[in-house]
Amino acid sequence: MKPKVTMIAWNQNDNYVVTAVNNHLLKVWNSCTGQLLHDLVGHADEVFVLEPHPFDPRVMLSAGHDGNVFIWDITKGTKTKHYFNMIEGQGHGAVFDCKFSPDGQHFACTDSHGHLLIFGFGCSRPYEKIPDQMFFHTDYRPLIRDSNNYVLDEQTQQAPHLMPPPFLVDVDGNPHPTKYQRLVPGRENCADEHLIPQLGYVATSDGEVVEQVIGQQTVDQEEPGLEPSILDGMIRQLQLEQDQRTAADPEAAPGAPQNGEGTPRRG
Repeated sequence: MKPKVTMIAWNQNDNYVVTAVNNHLLKVWNSCTGQLLHDLVGHADEVFVLEPHPFDPRVMLSAGHDGNVFIWDITKGTKTKHYFNMIEGQGHGAVFDCKFSPDGQHFACTDSHGHLLIFGFGCSRPYEKIPDQMFFHTDYRPLIRDSNNYVLDEQTQQAPHLMPPPFLVDVDGNPHPTKYQRLVPGRENCADEHLIPQLGYVATSDGEVVEQVIGQQTVDQEEPGLEPSILDGMIRQLQLEQDQRTAADPEAAPGAPQNGEGTPRRG
């Protein structure tokens, strides 16, 4: 097999370069002289994740399709910590990406089974209040294109970025309780009745009919007694300011000819 470099990363102070090779070895090089310093042995499949520690130049993280996550001391060429991503009943999960937190005390990984793995110091109690399965109900909704080639949500015929904030559901599409729905940006201050999604029956690809979230309750901001959307208010304020500028200076309006030219300026 012809060796090929699959990933490359500099350490924090640029004194070392680490390369991942398709023979499953990691190689540590002196970045000034090009001298090979260490061969790091441990991975059993290709490595596509190399992450330097944000402030410790000795530390490098690697992860790969074999499910292994290693913390290396690249100055000594030794393993410091090792984790194997074994999933009960499904074998190992390939690790696709890893990132350190800015303070270097934690790192997070994502794997081929849709899991988010968080490593760090201290207890895991802050994370125990979060359900094991968390998806937006719109994550796998089909999209279409309109006559102008713009992308729309197939069901609501709206541009995805103009739709109300999505609901949190489990892997089967069942909505989580209202206390979790408030974790979605834009739903922090909603009343309980506005956190209950509309349910319906949807046919799956194998013909089975299941109950899922099919829509969202939207709030008519003009109705008295209902809490207005902060985002809608900002949009209205920006539009009002633009209208006021247009009234004060008609030549500054989008589409008005500039300096006598016949071609309007784009807004």
